[in-house]
Amino acid sequence: MNKKIAKMFKVFFAVLVSFAACLYFYWVYACGAVNSYGTGHTERIEVPYGMTIKEIAAVLKEKKLIHNETVFYLAARYPFLDKSEMNGLQDSKFNLKSGVYEVSSEMGLSEIFNLLSSGTQEYIKISIPEGFSVKKIAKKLADGKVCSEKDFIEAANSKPLLAEYNIAADSFEGYLFPDTYFFTPLMSGKQAVKFMADNFFSKIADIPSFAGISPEELNDNVILASIVEKEYRIASEAPLIASVFKNRLDKNIGLYSCATIEYILTEIEGQPHPDVITYENLQISSPYNTYKWAGLPPGAICNPGMIALKAVADTPKTNYYFFRLTDLQRGSHSFSSDFRTHIEEGQLLYTKKTSEN
Repeated sequence: MNKKIAKMFKVFFAVLVSFAACLYFYWVYACGAVNSYGTGHTERIEVPYGMTIKEIAAVLKEKKLIHNETVFYLAARYPFLDKSEMNGLQDSKFNLKSGVYEVSSEMGLSEIFNLLSSGTQEYIKISIPEGFSVKKIAKKLADGKVCSEKDFIEAANSKPLLAEYNIAADSFEGYLFPDTYFFTPLMSGKQAVKFMADNFFSKIADIPSFAGISPEELNDNVILASIVEKEYRIASEAPLIASVFKNRLDKNIGLYSCATIEYILTEIEGQPHPDVITYENLQISSPYNTYKWAGLPPGAICNPGMIALKAVADTPKTNYYFFRLTDLQRGSHSFSSDFRTHIEEGQLLYTKKTSEN
């Protein structure tokens, strides 16, 4: 009986060793190039922002650039398993970077990993100015062939996507940080919105006053910052403008912001950007009309930059309740605590124009 068991064990061990050897040789094979040098083909592979390693593997397999999706995934997640050329990736996980790459079937997995981790890819560089609205951003991205306007605007109003970021608002207006971005061609609107929203939350992590506040409190700050963004012209005056608005909110006085009237005219009604706000404009019936209603408007009127966000986060204590543009060329304002002084500064109400209206 013992001899029989020993014989069975030897057979089992031999089968196990054979299986392990076959598995090892297949693994080495699967980590290598699909084609030998001079016989392969090259494919243009798009890796959009947010694409997973499994999704990349599926695309590469479909294009006949790798042998096996599972081997690609495991080698990417656990680089020490990669048995193709050693190249420095063995000590860390595969660091995927979005982009558009030229991948050859003559590349082994390590070469593909190096390429997709290098950042040497095609991209579209687009600068989003402070104060741009969702609609303006959508048009700029569409003009740059990043994504369609419709796709971007739909994503910016997506309730499930807002819930994913725990945003207490009806849209991403105010949460798309103005910055210089490197987009990949033909991203989806959702990917572009997430790219910019991720940047927003990364940036405000550096503002201590925003740490630990509720989504509703953050949204109030974002709304106010969006108004400050459209009102200030000189950076040093942004905190003072924020103080005026906060003082008025504390007293339940209307904000009387020309920027909110501009938003109604241009973003809601689709009119051209006005140079001057008229008395008739102040009578528009809209919850965004801060001349008719006290408190904050229902949502942000643009996407504020760091100057406006910090001005709202760290607002100085003042007794100012009014401000007026006094030097159109310099963009400077006068600040006052009483209405009489405010009126004496002049009657014209100017609106701030961004660099690309």
